[in-house]
Amino acid sequence: MKYYLGVDAGGSKTYALVTDQSGRALGVGIGGNGNYQTGYDIAKHNITTAVAEALVQAGLEPYEIEYAVFGLAGADRETDYNILRPLINELGVPRHEVVCDTMIALRAGTSRPHGVVLICGSGTNSAGKNPQGEFYQCGGFSYLFGDFGGGGSLAEEVFRSVIRAWDGREQPTLLTELLLSYLNYENVCAMFNDYLDHNKIPPIDTARLVFEAANLGDSVAREILRHQGQELAKSACAVINRLGMEKEVFDVVLAGSIVTRGQSDIIPSHIENAVQTIAPEARIVKLGIEPVIGAVWMAMEAAGGTLSQDAYKRLKIIKEFQTINLEKRG
Repeated sequence: MKYYLGVDAGGSKTYALVTDQSGRALGVGIGGNGNYQTGYDIAKHNITTAVAEALVQAGLEPYEIEYAVFGLAGADRETDYNILRPLINELGVPRHEVVCDTMIALRAGTSRPHGVVLICGSGTNSAGKNPQGEFYQCGGFSYLFGDFGGGGSLAEEVFRSVIRAWDGREQPTLLTELLLSYLNYENVCAMFNDYLDHNKIPPIDTARLVFEAANLGDSVAREILRHQGQELAKSACAVINRLGMEKEVFDVVLAGSIVTRGQSDIIPSHIENAVQTIAPEARIVKLGIEPVIGAVWMAMEAAGGTLSQDAYKRLKIIKEFQTINLEKRG
C-alpha cells in the first residue's frame, strides 16, 4: 500500500491530509497560520504540528509517505522557496514538492491538468498553467505591487465608504447602519474618533457587510463589488494572455471566501464577461472542495503520473475538511 500527504498552509489555517492510494482518508491535522511571511516561527510550528497530527492518526512515519505536496501561502518567488524548502525538509518526508497554494486550489477545482485560478480570500492572487506546462503567477504581493481586493481591502472599503458618506464626500449608504451595528457604535462620529485615537483597523469580517448591503440594492456596496470583480477579471486575462491560452478549453477556478461564499453574482459576472471576450472556450467554476485535496491529487500524480478514478471520486465528495471521516488502514 502507498500513502500520500497533502498540505494546505494559508494565512489563517493549515490543513494536512494523509490518504492511501485509493483515496481513503487515514489522518488529518489542523493548525493555524502557515504563511511564513507573517511569522516564520509560528508558520513552522503550525505546519509541523498539522503534519505530525495527520501522521499520528494514520499510524505512519514520515519516511513511509510515498510523496507529499505542500501548497504554501507565501511561496511566490525563489527567495521564498530558499526559505521554505529547508523548513519542509526538516519534516522528514523523503519525496516531496513545495508549490504556491494557488496551484493546489487550481488542481482541486478542475479535472484538467491546466487552467487558471483566481484566489480572493483575505487577499488576492492569480495563476495559471497552460497545456505545455508553463506556469505564470500574477499578483499576490499587496496593493503597492498592483493588487486590489480580498477581505482585508473590502473591509477597509466598507469602513471608508461609511466615513465618506458621513463627512459628505459620498452618497448615503446602507453600509452605515450595518457597520455601526456590527462594531457596536451609536454613531459614525464616535466610531471615527475611537478608530483614529486608538489606531484601529476594521476587522476582516467586516467585508461580509458589503454583500449584505449589495443584496439590498445599495449602490455604494455594489460599486465596491464591481471594482473587485473588474480587478480579478484583469488578473485572469493577464494570466491567459501571458500563457497564450486564448484558444484553449480550460476552467477558471474561483477560490477563496469572497468569490465562493459571497452572496452576490456581481464579482463572478464581471470575471466571466471579461474572460469570455478573450477566451471563448473557458468556463468559470467555483471551487467546491478543500484545496488540500488538490495537494493530495498532485502528490499522487507526481509519484505515479496518473490519478486513479477511485482516489478522485472518493476525495472529491469531501466538501469541508472538518467533516472528513477517517478510515482504518487495511
